[in-house]
Amino acid sequence: MKSFVVGFHQEDNIDSMQIQKLSQEEFGKATEGGTRHLFELDTNIGFFVFFDAEDADGDLSYMVLQYEEENEDPAACYSFQLKDFYEFMALFLNDMEFNGEEDEEDDEEYGPIHHLAHLLFHIVEEGKDLEV
Repeated sequence: MKSFVVGFHQEDNIDSMQIQKLSQEEFGKATEGGTRHLFELDTNIGFFVFFDAEDADGDLSYMVLQYEEENEDPAACYSFQLKDFYEFMALFLNDMEFNGEEDEEDDEEYGPIHHLAHLLFHIVEEGKDLEV
């Protein structure tokens, strides 16, 4: 597991995050007790699956798998602190409300889901060169 810190733009209005990038073996151990798929997001930088998991000892992890193009195997697995993962969930849920209220002509307006994709871009960029 490799830890790294992602700093965001000031206008992103979010504190820096400490993130862990997991190897396949670490992912297996972190998910031994089961997983719970929460939501997914398809972006121009990949397909992301958000879930929580329990290891054999009952410890919880909050993770995101990143898939690239048509690959069946994930390109990366990131683990987050609960407070940071909660930010992602809040943006996703806010987008559901945001989209429910918007007109069809407002489809291009920058909303919560765009902000979530922007944050994921920063995370992927910072973590892409880490070998796990």
